[in-house]
Amino acid sequence: MLGSATANQVGAAAGAHAFAAVGPAGVVAVRQLVAAAVLLPVARPDPRRFTRAQWWPVLLLAGVFAVMNLSVYTAIDRIGLGLTVTLEVLGPLAVALLGSRTRVDLACAVAAAAGVYVLVSPGPASDWAGIAVALVAAGCWAAYILLNRLIGARLPGVEGLAVATSLSALGYLPLAVLLAVGGRWSAGALLWAAVAGVLSAVPYAGDLIALRHVPARVFGMFMSVHPVLAALSGLILLGQALRPHEWAGIVIVIAVLTATNLRRTESRATRTTRERQEGMRSRKDQAP
Repeated sequence: MLGSATANQVGAAAGAHAFAAVGPAGVVAVRQLVAAAVLLPVARPDPRRFTRAQWWPVLLLAGVFAVMNLSVYTAIDRIGLGLTVTLEVLGPLAVALLGSRTRVDLACAVAAAAGVYVLVSPGPASDWAGIAVALVAAGCWAAYILLNRLIGARLPGVEGLAVATSLSALGYLPLAVLLAVGGRWSAGALLWAAVAGVLSAVPYAGDLIALRHVPARVFGMFMSVHPVLAALSGLILLGQALRPHEWAGIVIVIAVLTATNLRRTESRATRTTRERQEGMRSRKDQAP
């Protein structure tokens, strides 16, 4: 999970170096094409054998890839890597909170909103379009986690992931061709976008494998490392230094995300213990 998260944020920072030449959409096009070129030979899927139950999450994931990557890179271009990824982790946090109506979870939601307010510090100079696009990416990230877990249970290896990535890449292929015809691709831009593509294949496969072996609540809790890695990648690779209020907002959001997932872990452990105790009492009552 740590290797996946690191590759994800370093890849995002690498892709940002090509924005000036081809824009966020151009970087996404090459990123998806390269990721598909890496995953297909490894997975060697046979889509003709896919059942309807296997196809529909793969198709949905392809759409999520197309929207999520474009949203993330557009937001990075407008508001920076650290702020973008911190807003993006609100997607997994929302999934964790939606199933509960307790006062503690309501307090966590309010605290997360406060953290976002501190992070964004809304004012006349705020880039509302960039913030909105980052929130779209947040919704896509939530869907990505749920679909990845479902595909991992229904298809072996990384077959479903490779097909979803390839379908997303096909959608961006015309754009890559138009940029090439227009002479927009320089050697440097192509190299940075390709590096982003190779590094994106690591978290795609890593997340799928991790979700087969790690409970979703633990995976969700680990999402809190992404804003820190994004802030460090942005600082080291892009020179995007965060201001004090942005660091404060990141800390608040990370704390809420961690507390929410720890609480879910404890509640499930308590429920499991109670069920075991009830089962033991039931067996004792039935004993002759």
